[in-house]
Amino acid sequence: MTPSARPGVLFDVDGTLLDTNYLHVLAWWQAFRDTGHTDVSMADCHRSIGIASAELVGHLLGDDVPGTDEVVEAHSRRYEALRDQVVAFPRVAELLSACEERGLAVVLATSGAESDLEWMQPAIGAGDAVAGATTSADVTSAKPAPDLLQTAAADHGLDPARTVAVGDTVWDVRSAKDAGLPCIAVTCGGIGRGELVEAGADEVYADPADLLAHLDDSLLGRVARG
Repeated sequence: MTPSARPGVLFDVDGTLLDTNYLHVLAWWQAFRDTGHTDVSMADCHRSIGIASAELVGHLLGDDVPGTDEVVEAHSRRYEALRDQVVAFPRVAELLSACEERGLAVVLATSGAESDLEWMQPAIGAGDAVAGATTSADVTSAKPAPDLLQTAAADHGLDPARTVAVGDTVWDVRSAKDAGLPCIAVTCGGIGRGELVEAGADEVYADPADLLAHLDDSLLGRVARG
């Protein structure tokens, strides 16, 4: 470990810190219908949340189907109309502050656009506890590729051996595993414990409040103690 490297935690945002997954499901379902893809169900959309936008469209329609940009733009329009309903999960700000107080560098790692941080961070709260953020704008391949987490750790001077990823989807877990990072998963995004464990999650909690209640006994607590 270099002298500047530090322990840290990489938090996914949608479905992990912000209660947005089902808003995204609705927006994606509407976007597919807006663009003529009426065979895509809400269940299909839900199980794809966590994949970056262009990759999500390819995942559901096939990479050879034209019009990816049209669907992504339709989702952006639909989601914009829902954004005023976004709230953080209970005790999110307390969790981030508690991690920072224990010596962990708190970094947001989201497949969302850089511009999304302008409204995401105030919704999350605990701005003083957040060391920085990495978005899809910082990488060529976003989740489920490991690039986002690897870049977030490197750009913020984190020691990979003492960094934990926290997310809510199987895509988050797979990304963490491929990045060589341990992963804590939460079920508040709508994916069950069994699937998250099968994907490789090291620990699973119900939501940020549950993780906060068990913080010192969790992977994060152990990493913070060295």
